[in-house]
Amino acid sequence: MTDEKVFRLDGLKWLLVALLVSGAVYGNYYFSAEPLLYRVLGLLLAGVLVAVVALQTEKGDAFWGLIKGARTEASRVVWPNRQERNQTTLVVVGFILLMALLLWGLDALFGWLASFVIG
Repeated sequence: MTDEKVFRLDGLKWLLVALLVSGAVYGNYYFSAEPLLYRVLGLLLAGVLVAVVALQTEKGDAFWGLIKGARTEASRVVWPNRQERNQTTLVVVGFILLMALLLWGLDALFGWLASFVIG
């Protein structure tokens, strides 16, 4: 297939995606008197259909490749152990407290200076 033909098919697939989404939104509005469970199930079904059609396009295939690559990279991450996590948390909390005290002190100083100048 040529790139031009693939583009036309992708265009039709994206049009189908738009129609499915529009139909799901309209159906949710039209059946607003029905129980919420049925409407949610209908929207979930429409979402699955939209995802299946969208993943058949060139951009959808590239997106799926991105997701698989992200999962691969996430599995390569070296996660901290419990001790490292606790130490890092304590350092962050200590820094936040230090900055809070510093800002409180500056606020009190500037408040005192403003009241001294204003009288």
